[in-house]
Amino acid sequence: MLDLIKGINSKILLGIGSAAVIAVMAAFWMWSQEPKYRVVFSNFSDKDGGAIVAVLEQMNVPYKVADGGGAIMIPSDQVHQARLKLASMGLPKGGNVGFELLENQKFGVSQFVEQVNFQRALEGEIEKSIQAISVVENARVHLAIPKSTVFVRDMQKATASVLIKLQPGRSMDPRQVSAVVHLVSSSVPNLDISNVNVVDQNGNLLSDPSKKGDAEMLDPSRLKYIEEMQKGIVARVEAIIAPIVGEKNVHAEANAEIDFSRSEQADEIFKPNQNPETAVIRSLQKNESIVSGAGSAGSGAASGVPGALSNQPPANATAPLSTDPKATASAEAAGNSQKHTTTNFEVDKTVRFSQKSMGGIKRLSVAVVVNHKDEVDKDGKVTSRPLNEDEKKQINELAKQAMGYSEERGDSLSVVNSRFSPVKTEEVPDLPIWKNPAYIEMAKDAAKLLLGIAAMFLLYKKALSPMITKLLTHEPKARTLTQSLGSANDDPSNYQAGSAQLSGQGYQQDLQNAKLLAKDNPKMVANVVTSWVSGNG
Repeated sequence: MLDLIKGINSKILLGIGSAAVIAVMAAFWMWSQEPKYRVVFSNFSDKDGGAIVAVLEQMNVPYKVADGGGAIMIPSDQVHQARLKLASMGLPKGGNVGFELLENQKFGVSQFVEQVNFQRALEGEIEKSIQAISVVENARVHLAIPKSTVFVRDMQKATASVLIKLQPGRSMDPRQVSAVVHLVSSSVPNLDISNVNVVDQNGNLLSDPSKKGDAEMLDPSRLKYIEEMQKGIVARVEAIIAPIVGEKNVHAEANAEIDFSRSEQADEIFKPNQNPETAVIRSLQKNESIVSGAGSAGSGAASGVPGALSNQPPANATAPLSTDPKATASAEAAGNSQKHTTTNFEVDKTVRFSQKSMGGIKRLSVAVVVNHKDEVDKDGKVTSRPLNEDEKKQINELAKQAMGYSEERGDSLSVVNSRFSPVKTEEVPDLPIWKNPAYIEMAKDAAKLLLGIAAMFLLYKKALSPMITKLLTHEPKARTLTQSLGSANDDPSNYQAGSAQLSGQGYQQDLQNAKLLAKDNPKMVANVVTSWVSGNG
């Protein structure tokens, strides 16, 4: 009976152990499948943080608070959806209030309040725009906008101050500072870039007004333009010489002087006087006057002012009584004749307007180093020799054509043939496994798997295996005891057969079984003892 009870208890323990194994495996699976969390928002105010948490709870999205309450993390597969949902609700609002400040304008506010609200809204919008720059964590903008006036003499200029808090470990280059200055200047009417000051969180003045005039000279794009041009020249020179001497046997460097000045020129060119017969007539004017002989001085014709009496006595008559007809004809033909002709020719001139663009090349200097040429003799031995004059001349001409050599600019080219030193390749040590992110992730996954396997093995070894062994050991004994008890209930004389079967198990085991049997079934034991006393045993 005891073995039967122990067998039943072993089955119960086996079931409990199996359930425990299943529970451990389920817990391990859930732990290994726990989603990775990513930051959805950070650096927000407490008010915005509470609103974000409320929305996430409403969406049934699990979240974690990190960085001392400065960041909220959610599962990585729900980050984008949560951001879109929060953005549609206007979260996080942040500390910058833009033109939404004017949406709830109260009725009957004064003009001064309207102007102040407009200035606050403008400052907030500029702050939002500056914070969109990747290196900027936070920004504050202060505008000093004077009152508008119709008198030019009393008009004052607007000024602006910008306080920027940079991301940890980040800095702003001059180009980004110039972009912030122009952004603020373009957002406020009548605000000159010289009246915009930018300061970082450490009190450093990022925009120096004294250098604003040199901003164009220090433009990083110009330095990049020069660098790209020099790289292009070097690439062309090496590409045309490499097939002759080998890819690793030529090295070139270039220096370009670029003219970034911009100039405009207007020319008027007048050509010398041309042949009048081929020149173009612009205008022609002719004047002709003829005075006949009858009106000439000393003649008998009337002269003077018509209708006025002469104050001189008339002269004696000189005309003959009879005149020769031929003489009369010649006298009538005599007189004065004047002709004036003015001819204006077109002036042959050329008007030329030219504008010189910036970025022209002033001078180029290129240096080329060529390695000695390798030769293989009859024995297969490799030897190196210097280049001969013809080879040097050929390389020199090719380099000139590749670089765009110009004597008018004063370009210079130097080609040197020298033996290259052997290059010693330094082996870069591999990144240790414990520092490699890929190996770290693999190690984490392997550790999870090994930990789960070890937990299941220990559970089987320490709990399940002993219970299974004990169950298999006690099951035959319980079956034999059950059969013996069943026979004794039917016929007490059959108990001897059962006792004979159990006698082989040892005296102590038989005694223990008898005690348990008397305790569990005293009626059956009493019947057996009665049969022994009556002499039936």
